[in-house]
Amino acid sequence: MIEGLQPYAEYKESGLPWLGRCPDHWKVRRTKILFQERVQKGFPNEPLLAATQTKGVVRKEDYETRTVTAQKDLHLLKLVETGDYVISLRSFQGGIEVAHYRGIISPAYTVLKPRGEAKSGYYSKFFKSRQFIDSLSLFVTGIREGQNIDYERMSRAEMPCPPPDEQAAIVRFLDHANRKIDGFIRAKRKLIALLGEQKQAIIHRAVTRGLDPNAPLKPSGIPWLGDIPQHWEVRRIKYLLREVDNRSATGKEQLLSMRMHHGLVVFAEHFSRPPQAATLVGFKIVKPRQFVVNRMQAGNGVIFPSCLNITGLVSPDYAVFDPIADVNVDYLGELFRTRTVRTKFRAESKGLGTGTSGFMRLYNDRFGAIHIPLPPRADQDAILKGLGEELSDLNAAIARTEREIALMQEYRTRLTADVVTGKLDVRPAAANLSEEAEGTEETLDTTTGDEGESTEELETTLP
Repeated sequence: MIEGLQPYAEYKESGLPWLGRCPDHWKVRRTKILFQERVQKGFPNEPLLAATQTKGVVRKEDYETRTVTAQKDLHLLKLVETGDYVISLRSFQGGIEVAHYRGIISPAYTVLKPRGEAKSGYYSKFFKSRQFIDSLSLFVTGIREGQNIDYERMSRAEMPCPPPDEQAAIVRFLDHANRKIDGFIRAKRKLIALLGEQKQAIIHRAVTRGLDPNAPLKPSGIPWLGDIPQHWEVRRIKYLLREVDNRSATGKEQLLSMRMHHGLVVFAEHFSRPPQAATLVGFKIVKPRQFVVNRMQAGNGVIFPSCLNITGLVSPDYAVFDPIADVNVDYLGELFRTRTVRTKFRAESKGLGTGTSGFMRLYNDRFGAIHIPLPPRADQDAILKGLGEELSDLNAAIARTEREIALMQEYRTRLTADVVTGKLDVRPAAANLSEEAEGTEETLDTTTGDEGESTEELETTLP
């Protein structure tokens, strides 16, 4: 994609330490020359918008239940027009977002209307470049969750401004490159989904039928389960796990969180943002080999045994269980995340929501009353060992494909940064992009995982 791309013939010092040299014919303009702050209120009937770091500024109704919805004083919210830019409370982490819809948004945000030289869409790419995002640290005020961009200071700062026709060429080239990259990533995610389906089928067969395909079977008495090996039992979960409620008096233990496909993880190692809670005092203590359940996401498989060799803290809204029978918690973890059991958890959950979204809570009494198949302890251990051997190649293929996606995403980030800051001249390449090639770019269907879940990983952190 970058074959043949060359630097510009001549460069000059931009005068901006975070940018360095830029093409000699590019201008350097103050932000307030390129953008006008829009402060229009009194539009309560416009749709509510949400500023997201991955999708830009979108309609809140399209962003499911991940944000809090305002219910009153809508006339105080700021108007946003399509093509405007929004500086949100997270912009210092992920850049400034472009609006894809007209609507209203929090008055705490800054709305910028692009002026003449800034109307091409070039800045929607530039504002997401790593160099620009790093430069925003110069304008950040506040601490931790209260951090925000001081636009008054930022408005006086300078940024590069290529000629309008060159901005258009940059946008055209990067749009073409992004379509190629998106197609590659979707294809790889589809492969991961197929490998995941194969993996889940193997796990389901092992944890519900055992390793011996010729073992005699008997009716389980559980309509949603069917037959099980003759020497297995059927037990209620409440006789296998007991909830414990140990709280931290100091909040000094490591914060843990739950990530689908990863299990229980150390928060600081997986999330760049600070925890939402001001203090961790009163958070629940988790010790190795205990079970952690996110009650709000039990139907999505967010139930994990703690395999970390540390003691940590989880959200007070999670449930922590001790095993009280001769069970291998890893076997239960695999069983609980099978599609069949997840469907049962979802059916037993109460609340508002459909599919994988909404507020559905699995209460302890309903959780404990569920019947599950339970092989003898020796069989549980053997099943886990057998799965480890049988799934090794599949796991390696999934990990390899995930790494390919990560490398392509890194490539996209680097390419965008090099192009929007003038390190590479894409004008010849953009001129050679035929209208036909742009119009017939292959687009794959969006890949989803189990039961409509997005392949973007579901993260569960704090309530």
